[in-house]
Amino acid sequence: MPTRVRNGSATDADAVSFSDMKEWSVEFDGVLDRISSLFVHPASRKHAKQYLRGLLAPLERKNGWTIAEYVGEKEPKAMQRFLNLATWDADTLCGLVCEYVMEYLRDPRAVLVADPTGFAKKGTKSAGVQRQYSGTLGRIDNCQIGTFLAYVTSDRDRVLLDRELYIPDKTWFDKPERCAEAGIPAESTFATRPQQVATMIDRVRERGVPFAWFTADEEFGQNPGLRHHLENAGLAYVMAIPKTTEFTDHTGQHTAINNRAARLAPNAWQRRACGIGAKGFRVYDWALLNSEHPDHQYMIRRSIDDGELAFYHCYNPRHEGFGELVRVAGARWPIEECFEASKGGVGLDDYQVRLYHAWYRHITLAMLAHAFLAVCAYKHKNKKGRTTRRPKDKKIHDQQ
Repeated sequence: MPTRVRNGSATDADAVSFSDMKEWSVEFDGVLDRISSLFVHPASRKHAKQYLRGLLAPLERKNGWTIAEYVGEKEPKAMQRFLNLATWDADTLCGLVCEYVMEYLRDPRAVLVADPTGFAKKGTKSAGVQRQYSGTLGRIDNCQIGTFLAYVTSDRDRVLLDRELYIPDKTWFDKPERCAEAGIPAESTFATRPQQVATMIDRVRERGVPFAWFTADEEFGQNPGLRHHLENAGLAYVMAIPKTTEFTDHTGQHTAINNRAARLAPNAWQRRACGIGAKGFRVYDWALLNSEHPDHQYMIRRSIDDGELAFYHCYNPRHEGFGELVRVAGARWPIEECFEASKGGVGLDDYQVRLYHAWYRHITLAMLAHAFLAVCAYKHKNKKGRTTRRPKDKKIHDQQ
């Protein structure tokens, strides 16, 4: 039934196949039991099972038509009604996804990672669609943008925990008729992607998710509102920042952060790996700079191939070591692996819905499918000699 998995990701290649399909079946039935209370009508429970089966099936594309055909429906209307018209709540499902993941992957040293991803679309009717830049697509295109929050454990297991659909301000919220047609709730207001991330972080904390760090790219690292939100909550972070960011050292001297790199002594750099990628360990030279504020440090990463520099702002109230800051910086890549696995393996981007709430429904079901694969991979990895559940810990880290 399901797609192959490797290290918590759904992939088509370089994967581990489970020999005992009964394990998959038992786990899948357990997932269905978890979510069954969401669906009051028996038909909705049936369609939820069918949709999840389709998302986990070895189909080239996973939309209403292909899933309906795979599960034996004569036409896609039932799947379309399930996403567009049936009575059930995607936010409640998202909470159940989080609860499911935490039973197996909870880790007080985990890192939360935020990143947007683009979904190419045709037409103008899909909620939030417009011509906008997508790093995923690598260009300005007609697309929707989803903002996601991932969970990366110290063992490099990773899974998506939360999501928000970005709705542009002027092309949407200035046009209430357009919003109404796309099913965007009348009480909704514009939120930047950093504001969406702050909301998601608050939600996962309310759900009892333990973590030690947050990391994200420059879009979020240069946003003072998000930084202040994290700092006020006592949440440590390592976020990328632009090279023009003003830096004040412990002596009170001001300069752009990129000006400091050339002035560093050779022995200020340390060569360290910050994770494993498709081509092996990601190895860079790193330098750590203390600022005028003891809890704030800045880090510079230098490529050992071409000398390209990247810069990070570290809020480190627990004063953890250099190696830990490098580890957190490297934890940002796994969310890209989550996107790749979810789009390639469980149809995250294959939806054919236009309505706002239908987007959340499909995306959350795809997140559940990916979480199922992550848990199966974790249990397979730990089958011999280790427990399949992590030890319990405090709901929230003391510093949180």
